[in-house]
Amino acid sequence: MSSSISSAAEAAGLSTRDRILSEALNLFAQSGYGGASMRELARRVGIRESSLYNHFPGKAAILEAIVSEHGPASSAGRLEAPRYRELARKPAEFCRQFALDLVEQWSDPREHQFQKVITAERNRVPGIRAKFADQFYSREQSLMTDYFRGFALAGLISTPDPRETARLFAAGLIYIRLEHYVMGAEPSARARVIEAIDRYLAFFLSLIAPRSEAAAPSRKQRTGKGETRGKAAPD
Repeated sequence: MSSSISSAAEAAGLSTRDRILSEALNLFAQSGYGGASMRELARRVGIRESSLYNHFPGKAAILEAIVSEHGPASSAGRLEAPRYRELARKPAEFCRQFALDLVEQWSDPREHQFQKVITAERNRVPGIRAKFADQFYSREQSLMTDYFRGFALAGLISTPDPRETARLFAAGLIYIRLEHYVMGAEPSARARVIEAIDRYLAFFLSLIAPRSEAAAPSRKQRTGKGETRGKAAPD
Protein backbone atom coordinates (compact mmCIF):
# COMPACT_ATOMS: atom_id res chain seq x y z
CA MET A 1 0.00 0.00 0.00
CA SER A 2 2.68 2.50 1.05
CA SER A 3 4.92 1.62 -1.93
CA SER A 4 2.03 2.34 -4.29
CA ILE A 5 1.53 5.71 -2.56
CA SER A 6 5.22 6.53 -3.01
CA SER A 7 5.10 5.46 -6.66
CA ALA A 8 2.05 7.66 -7.23
CA ALA A 9 3.80 10.58 -5.56
CA GLU A 10 6.87 10.11 -7.76
CA ALA A 11 4.69 9.81 -10.87
CA ALA A 12 3.01 13.08 -9.94
CA GLY A 13 6.41 14.75 -9.99
CA LEU A 14 6.50 15.64 -6.30
CA SER A 15 9.78 16.79 -4.83
CA THR A 16 11.48 14.67 -2.20
CA ARG A 17 10.37 17.14 0.47
CA ASP A 18 6.73 16.91 -0.66
CA ARG A 19 6.94 13.11 -0.76
CA ILE A 20 8.26 13.11 2.81
CA LEU A 21 5.35 15.28 3.97
CA SER A 22 2.79 13.20 2.08
CA GLU A 23 4.05 9.93 3.52
CA ALA A 24 4.48 11.44 6.99
CA LEU A 25 0.87 12.59 7.06
CA ASN A 26 -0.24 9.08 6.11
CA LEU A 27 2.08 7.48 8.69
CA PHE A 28 1.11 9.86 11.52
CA ALA A 29 -2.59 9.21 10.82
CA GLN A 30 -2.06 5.45 10.89
CA SER A 31 0.41 5.06 13.76
CA GLY A 32 0.17 8.31 15.67
CA TYR A 33 2.99 10.78 15.98
CA GLY A 34 4.57 8.91 18.89
CA GLY A 35 4.35 5.55 17.13
CA ALA A 36 5.84 6.75 13.85
CA SER A 37 9.58 6.28 13.33
CA MET A 38 11.92 8.12 11.01
CA ARG A 39 13.16 4.73 9.80
CA GLU A 40 9.67 3.68 8.71
CA LEU A 41 9.07 7.05 7.11
CA ALA A 42 12.30 6.75 5.12
CA ARG A 43 11.27 3.27 3.97
CA ARG A 44 7.92 4.55 2.75
CA VAL A 45 9.48 7.46 0.89
CA GLY A 46 12.15 5.19 -0.59
CA ILE A 47 15.22 6.98 0.72
CA ARG A 48 17.82 6.37 3.42
CA GLU A 49 16.94 7.47 6.93
CA SER A 50 19.97 9.78 6.97
CA SER A 51 18.62 11.52 3.85
CA LEU A 52 15.52 12.62 5.77
CA TYR A 53 17.71 14.90 7.85
CA ASN A 54 18.83 16.75 4.72
CA HIS A 55 15.26 18.07 4.55
CA PHE A 56 14.07 18.19 8.18
CA PRO A 57 16.01 18.25 11.48
CA GLY A 58 13.57 15.83 13.09
CA LYS A 59 10.06 14.44 13.36
CA ALA A 60 8.67 17.54 15.11
CA ALA A 61 9.81 19.73 12.21
CA ILE A 62 7.96 17.45 9.80
CA LEU A 63 4.75 17.78 11.79
CA GLU A 64 5.18 21.57 11.92
CA ALA A 65 5.57 21.63 8.13
CA ILE A 66 2.37 19.60 7.74
CA VAL A 67 0.48 22.07 9.94
CA SER A 68 1.86 24.90 7.79
CA GLU A 69 0.41 23.41 4.60
CA HIS A 70 -2.94 21.86 5.54
CA GLY A 71 -6.18 22.93 7.22
CA PRO A 72 -6.33 26.67 7.96
CA ALA A 73 -2.97 27.18 6.24
CA SER A 74 -4.35 26.00 2.89
CA SER A 75 -7.37 28.29 3.31
CA ALA A 76 -5.07 31.22 4.04
CA GLY A 77 -3.03 30.42 0.96
CA ARG A 78 -6.16 30.57 -1.20
CA LEU A 79 -7.16 33.93 0.27
CA GLU A 80 -3.84 35.36 -0.91
CA ALA A 81 -4.30 34.04 -4.46
CA PRO A 82 -5.15 36.35 -7.40
CA ARG A 83 -8.52 34.65 -8.01
CA TYR A 84 -9.64 35.79 -4.56
CA ARG A 85 -8.18 39.27 -4.92
CA GLU A 86 -10.40 39.65 -7.98
CA LEU A 87 -13.41 39.22 -5.66
CA ALA A 88 -12.37 42.03 -3.32
CA ARG A 89 -15.40 44.09 -4.40
CA LYS A 90 -17.84 41.20 -4.76
CA PRO A 91 -18.89 40.02 -1.28
CA ALA A 92 -21.52 37.49 -2.40
CA GLU A 93 -19.18 35.89 -4.94
CA PHE A 94 -16.34 35.92 -2.42
CA CYS A 95 -18.37 34.16 0.27
CA ARG A 96 -19.68 31.53 -2.12
CA GLN A 97 -16.25 30.81 -3.61
CA PHE A 98 -14.69 30.47 -0.18
CA ALA A 99 -17.45 28.10 0.95
CA LEU A 100 -17.22 25.94 -2.19
CA ASP A 101 -13.44 25.71 -1.87
CA LEU A 102 -13.92 24.54 1.71
CA VAL A 103 -16.26 21.79 0.52
CA GLU A 104 -13.50 20.56 -1.81
CA GLN A 105 -11.00 20.75 1.04
CA TRP A 106 -13.32 18.87 3.42
CA SER A 107 -13.77 16.12 0.82
CA ASP A 108 -10.03 15.58 0.39
CA PRO A 109 -8.82 12.36 2.14
CA ARG A 110 -5.59 14.16 3.08
CA GLU A 111 -7.65 16.72 5.00
CA HIS A 112 -9.32 13.90 6.94
CA GLN A 113 -5.87 12.55 7.82
CA PHE A 114 -4.68 15.99 8.86
CA GLN A 115 -7.66 16.54 11.15
CA LYS A 116 -7.10 13.14 12.74
CA VAL A 117 -3.43 13.94 13.38
CA ILE A 118 -3.94 17.49 14.65
CA THR A 119 -6.77 16.44 16.96
CA ALA A 120 -4.62 13.73 18.53
CA GLU A 121 -1.29 15.52 18.67
CA ARG A 122 -1.87 19.25 19.14
CA ASN A 123 -1.74 18.95 22.93
CA ARG A 124 1.10 16.41 23.01
CA VAL A 125 3.76 17.93 20.77
CA PRO A 126 5.34 21.17 22.05
CA GLY A 127 4.65 24.11 19.77
CA ILE A 128 2.10 22.39 17.54
CA ARG A 129 -0.91 23.88 19.31
CA ALA A 130 0.57 27.38 18.96
CA LYS A 131 1.47 26.71 15.32
CA PHE A 132 -2.08 25.59 14.51
CA ALA A 133 -3.58 28.57 16.37
CA ASP A 134 -1.27 30.93 14.50
CA GLN A 135 -2.40 29.59 11.13
CA PHE A 136 -6.08 29.72 12.06
CA TYR A 137 -6.46 32.82 14.22
CA SER A 138 -3.59 35.01 13.11
CA ARG A 139 -3.28 34.26 9.41
CA GLU A 140 -6.58 32.95 8.02
CA GLN A 141 -8.82 35.12 10.20
CA SER A 142 -6.67 38.19 9.63
CA LEU A 143 -6.96 37.79 5.86
CA MET A 144 -10.69 37.17 6.13
CA THR A 145 -11.11 40.29 8.25
CA ASP A 146 -9.25 42.34 5.63
CA TYR A 147 -11.74 41.26 2.96
CA PHE A 148 -14.78 42.13 5.06
CA ARG A 149 -13.21 45.45 6.07
CA GLY A 150 -12.74 46.25 2.38
CA PHE A 151 -16.35 45.34 1.63
CA ALA A 152 -17.54 47.61 4.45
CA LEU A 153 -15.37 50.56 3.42
CA ALA A 154 -16.68 50.27 -0.14
CA GLY A 155 -20.27 50.34 1.13
CA LEU A 156 -20.89 46.82 -0.16
CA ILE A 157 -21.91 45.43 3.24
CA SER A 158 -23.15 46.88 6.50
CA THR A 159 -21.28 45.90 9.66
CA PRO A 160 -20.00 47.74 12.74
CA ASP A 161 -17.16 45.22 13.15
CA PRO A 162 -15.51 43.48 10.16
CA ARG A 163 -13.53 41.14 12.42
CA GLU A 164 -16.61 39.79 14.14
CA THR A 165 -18.37 39.54 10.79
CA ALA A 166 -15.51 37.39 9.48
CA ARG A 167 -15.70 35.23 12.60
CA LEU A 168 -19.46 34.82 12.21
CA PHE A 169 -18.99 33.77 8.59
CA ALA A 170 -16.38 31.19 9.57
CA ALA A 171 -18.46 29.90 12.50
CA GLY A 172 -21.42 28.99 10.31
CA LEU A 173 -19.17 27.10 7.90
CA ILE A 174 -17.50 25.24 10.77
CA TYR A 175 -20.92 24.14 12.02
CA ILE A 176 -21.80 22.84 8.54
CA ARG A 177 -18.58 20.86 8.52
CA LEU A 178 -19.33 19.34 11.92
CA GLU A 179 -22.86 18.41 10.85
CA HIS A 180 -22.01 16.92 7.47
CA TYR A 181 -18.44 15.62 7.76
CA VAL A 182 -17.54 15.01 11.41
CA MET A 183 -20.47 14.01 13.59
CA GLY A 184 -22.28 11.58 11.30
CA ALA A 185 -21.38 7.95 10.65
CA GLU A 186 -20.68 8.85 7.02
CA PRO A 187 -20.07 12.17 5.26
CA SER A 188 -23.18 13.67 3.72
CA ALA A 189 -23.74 13.60 -0.02
CA ARG A 190 -22.25 16.59 -1.79
CA ALA A 191 -25.70 17.80 -2.88
CA ARG A 192 -26.84 18.01 0.75
CA VAL A 193 -23.71 19.93 1.73
CA ILE A 194 -24.17 22.43 -1.11
CA GLU A 195 -27.81 22.88 -0.12
CA ALA A 196 -26.74 23.67 3.44
CA ILE A 197 -24.08 26.08 2.15
CA ASP A 198 -26.57 27.92 -0.08
CA ARG A 199 -29.08 28.24 2.75
CA TYR A 200 -26.47 29.59 5.14
CA LEU A 201 -25.03 32.04 2.60
CA ALA A 202 -28.46 33.47 1.84
CA PHE A 203 -29.03 34.04 5.56
CA PHE A 204 -25.56 35.45 6.24
CA LEU A 205 -25.61 37.83 3.27
CA SER A 206 -29.03 39.13 4.34
CA LEU A 207 -27.52 40.04 7.73
CA ILE A 208 -24.74 42.14 6.22
CA ALA A 209 -26.66 43.65 3.29
CA PRO A 210 -26.09 47.42 2.87
CA ARG A 211 -28.61 49.42 4.88
CA SER A 212 -30.06 51.00 1.76
CA GLU A 213 -31.13 47.50 0.69
CA ALA A 214 -31.92 45.96 4.04
CA ALA A 215 -33.92 48.87 5.45
CA ALA A 216 -35.63 50.27 2.37
CA PRO A 217 -39.23 51.13 3.43
CA SER A 218 -42.05 49.50 1.60
CA ARG A 219 -44.58 51.57 -0.37
CA LYS A 220 -47.13 50.98 2.37
CA GLN A 221 -44.67 52.22 5.01
CA ARG A 222 -43.99 55.39 3.01
CA THR A 223 -47.74 56.20 2.95
CA GLY A 224 -48.58 58.61 5.77
CA LYS A 225 -51.24 57.76 8.30
CA GLY A 226 -54.71 58.74 7.09
CA GLU A 227 -53.58 59.20 3.47
CA THR A 228 -55.45 57.51 0.64
CA ARG A 229 -54.07 56.40 -2.70
CA GLY A 230 -55.91 56.08 -6.00
CA LYS A 231 -59.13 57.78 -4.83
CA ALA A 232 -60.11 61.40 -4.40
CA ALA A 233 -60.71 62.51 -0.86
CA PRO A 234 -64.41 63.10 -0.07
CA ASP A 235 -65.72 66.68 0.01
